[in-house]
This record gives sequence, C-alpha cells and structure tokens, in this order.
Amino acid sequence: MNTLLKLTVDRAESRSLSEQIRNGIARAIEDGVLEPGARLPSWQDLAVQLGVARGTVRTAYEKLAAAQLIEASGAAGTRVADRPRSGSKRGTSPTAGSFIEAYLEMTQGPALFQMGVPASHTIPSKLLARLRASAVRAELSAPPLYPDPRGELELRREIAAYLAVARGINCSASQVIITGGFAGGFGLTLNVLGLHGHSAWFEDPGFPWTRRALELAHVLPVPVAVDGEGLNVDHGTRNYPEAKLAVLTPGQQAPLGATLSLQRRLQLLAWAERTGAWIVEDDYLSELQLSGRAAPALASIDNGGRVIHIGSFSKTISPALRLGFVIAPAELAGRFAEVAACLSPPPGPSVQLAISEFIREGHYMRHLRRIKRAYAAARQPVLDYFRDTLGPHSVSAPGLSVLLKLPKGAPDVAIARDALTFGTFPAPLSPWYASAEMAEAGLLLGVATAPIKNVVRTCERLIETIMRCS
Repeated sequence: MNTLLKLTVDRAESRSLSEQIRNGIARAIEDGVLEPGARLPSWQDLAVQLGVARGTVRTAYEKLAAAQLIEASGAAGTRVADRPRSGSKRGTSPTAGSFIEAYLEMTQGPALFQMGVPASHTIPSKLLARLRASAVRAELSAPPLYPDPRGELELRREIAAYLAVARGINCSASQVIITGGFAGGFGLTLNVLGLHGHSAWFEDPGFPWTRRALELAHVLPVPVAVDGEGLNVDHGTRNYPEAKLAVLTPGQQAPLGATLSLQRRLQLLAWAERTGAWIVEDDYLSELQLSGRAAPALASIDNGGRVIHIGSFSKTISPALRLGFVIAPAELAGRFAEVAACLSPPPGPSVQLAISEFIREGHYMRHLRRIKRAYAAARQPVLDYFRDTLGPHSVSAPGLSVLLKLPKGAPDVAIARDALTFGTFPAPLSPWYASAEMAEAGLLLGVATAPIKNVVRTCERLIETIMRCS
C-alpha cells in the first residue's frame, strides 16, 4: 500500500503524523485510487511500514471510520466503505449542464442523508427474492401472451384494497393502472389529459423533476405559494385563474412537509369542479408519516371525479422496482387503459405478481410499521444535534427529512457537492424553487439514510463543510 499510494509522513510538518496518514488515505479514496471494498493493512502493519507508533495509525483509522470512509469488516479486515457512484460510469457522459447530468448527480449513491431512497437495511431482501423467484417461474410457465396493459389484475386488486384501508380511497381494480414508478404514472396522466399549451399550478417550492416533466409535456408550470396549510389556493385562483391543472403533494408537502388543510382541500376541489380543471395528487410519501397517522388522501373526498391519485413503491420498498400506480377517475379509466396500451405499458408481470403477494400476505403493512419506527429512531439524534448546534428555529423535520435552514443566498448546491466527498449527500433546497431570486437556501437531510453509527461526527463534518463553503 505504501508504494501504491505513495503514502509518506514528514516529521517536520506542522500537521500531526496521524493527520498526515488520515489525509493521505482519504485523498486516495476520494480520487478513486482506493476503490470501495479495497482492503487496508491493519494499523499495526501500516505502523511498521511507515515507522510510526501503532497508536498514531490507529487514531488516523478511527477518524477515517468516523467519516464513513472506511469500515471494519471483522475477519475480512478493514476496507474502504461504499462510495457514491459517479454519473459518468453509467455510460456515455451527459452534456455538461444538461438536465440528465443534474439528474444523474442527484441520484448517485449510496450516501448518508441521501433523499428519496429507503434504508437498505430495512428492505426484506430474502423474502422479496423468494417471492420474485416464484413470480418469475409463474411468468415463464404461462402462455406467451401480451399482458393486460393496465397491469396484473392481482396487483390492481391488492392496491385497491390497500388504499381503501390506508388512504381512504374507494376505487375498483378497473381504475387502477400499474406504471413505471411515479414518473411513469405522471407521464401517462399528462398524455391522457392532453393539456398542451395550458398552464398548471405547481407548488413553490416543489419537486424540480416534476416541474421539468410539465415543461416537457408543453404544460406551463406556474408557481403557487406554499405555507403552513399547504398549497395556497387563494394565491392560485387570484394569480392564475386560467390554469387547467394543479399538481401537488397534499399529504406531506415536498419539501416543506405541511399537510394540506381540510379548508384548502375543499377550496381546491371546488375550484376544479367549477373550472373543469384536473388535480394530480402526488402521494409520494404515502403512509410514511412519522408523527401520528397519515392524513387521508385528497382523492378520498373527491366526489366530482377531478383528482388523479399517483403513488409508488419507491420510498416504501425500493426505487429500483420502478413500480407505481395511478387511480383514474371512473370517467377516465378507459382512456387511461387505451393510452397505457399504446404508449405506456407497465413493468413486466413478475415484479407485479411478487409485490401483489407481498401485500396479500400482510408483509407490506408490517414492513411499513417497521420502517416508520426505524426512521423515527434515526431522525431523533440528528434533530437533537442540529437543534443544539444551530438553534431550534434553524431546523425542522418535514416528511422523511431534516431541513437545515441556511442564510439567504448561501451556496447550498456547492455545499451538497462538497459534502459528497466524504460520503454525505444532503439535497440543496434552492433548486426546489421556481425562481432563483425567491429561493431559500437550505439542506434536506434524508432520514432513511441517516447514519446509524458516528452520528455526531457525521453531523460535525457537515457543519464544517457549511462553514467552509459559506
């Protein structure tokens, strides 16, 4: 290792020997010289190689472990920890500054505090693998026919039954359309509605990729302010009365966490019925409400058939499934089926059948209860640290995240990128706003991927990064 890394120590330097060793190994990891899983020599062996005391190397290793750069693997020795994937390794490098470059950057990982993904240790991998294997056998033994473009009937029935209990939505299996995650469901919806050239209310702040999806569909997203009661319907009707669509996250507003109040829900539904507009309910966190019971879905009180409810299993099981669903209003169910058949077919039957069985046997509900307890436990020490360090008014806990508020104009995007070098990847808040001039700065720390060990040290490193970049 000494030869490979050109690792040396200089006793004349002002930095301590342990800091020189720590810095040399950290740089090798961050530059890719040491790949994830690479085995490091024991601290005793490295001390002999470098001619320093064993305690000096041990101190360096402890600091590296605290920063999640290395990890002890028992008999397998000390190894380089998993690092976030580089977007350029996924194939041809995207054009600099393009949307896809930003997309790949924001979805790389795994990383601590990463938003939008569940904790890997909570996924019931063995059970899902068994169900998936059984479903693959069933798929391959069935006659080679085209599947139902709406999705497998078994899964559509299970979703309808689950939504009736968990989200208060009464729908038939014929209204459930299986999709490739939320994005697949949203794209299908935009195709069905055909609102080319019209405008759509969109939460400000709101999810950047959904805003971009509207633009790609030639629908103009117009920013509607969000406050403690969710989307400000009065603001929308006053400023954009001609809109034909509203896209929002009423259960837990993304990213600020407010639940749309009952008064606002009734206002929104009345507006849609009066103007003939449509409402897309992005139920992105579904039942994952960590404080109390989740509010009923907006679609549960929609008597006029104006709400299109979109959900997925990305946050509750895994985004790798690419599995979601749309609940179409009864009058649009046929149109959704037609567009799905011609333009947007669902994922293959095996993954659908596996998740159908996962729900039917009661595993899904138990899984949700388990991960909510795990995420609430992981959130608390992070909240405690930043409340003590930054003050209670600078920290909040919306949805499955902890939000650190930064001074207006703070370079939150640069801070997030810099934090990635030590395996931490909070999401910057400012890109969620429609206007850079109105954007608030902050960092969204994903609770599901919060550190289990060395929580304080990880938070300290993030504070150091904020101070260095600000």
